[in-house]
Amino acid sequence: MTEKTIPPELPVRDAATIILSREGNHGPEVLMGQRGAAAAFMPNKFVFPGGAVDPSDGAAPMLRPLPDPCARRLEDHLRIEGIPHPAQTFAATAIRELWEETGLALGGPGVWSTPPAPDWQAIAARGLVPNAGPLRFVFRAITPPGRPRRFDARFFMADASAINGDPEDFGAAQDELSHLQWIPLSRARSFDLPFITEVVLAEIARLIGNDSPPDSVPFFDNSTTTPMFRRLI
Repeated sequence: MTEKTIPPELPVRDAATIILSREGNHGPEVLMGQRGAAAAFMPNKFVFPGGAVDPSDGAAPMLRPLPDPCARRLEDHLRIEGIPHPAQTFAATAIRELWEETGLALGGPGVWSTPPAPDWQAIAARGLVPNAGPLRFVFRAITPPGRPRRFDARFFMADASAINGDPEDFGAAQDELSHLQWIPLSRARSFDLPFITEVVLAEIARLIGNDSPPDSVPFFDNSTTTPMFRRLI
């Protein structure tokens, strides 16, 4: 009998996700898009914009940094876990992914002191510097073992009023997400969502309309085969 070989577990990549919200005609809305049918990770699912940390994100200037206590809470846990990226890098990743996947710029007028990396050139060409000031750190989740890709994602939330430009204009999006749309929070669960997105929606429902940072941040820790839920204080 041939012995079955168990493939090695994939590494967990640091990532950031951004949840934009606004008040719509039918109550609070969130911006989501659909992943492609051929995507290796969560095909066909409706998700928030997000993706893995890029080395260039740490060099991006900030018009305003991620505010306290969000920055301090995130920084504390990064230090405890020995993760090399500072808190501001995750904020930059969220802003870059928002731009790439939706064409919406979370930034303000400014000058880059050094030439921007390729992934940031389009934002810089508009005369904009990324702005982490409106972001709040609201959730963290690690993809369970056995998935085709695994991420340790930090979720940030911001009001759509912080967008530089028309929040309905997705013309500069890079086609990573299709069917980009503002979805009423009351209807979001009728879409094809990943489980973790449903959990996040339940959490942010109580945060929309309140600009204060949360008292604690939920953390779905699937770093091992035994899932754990705890809160980052």
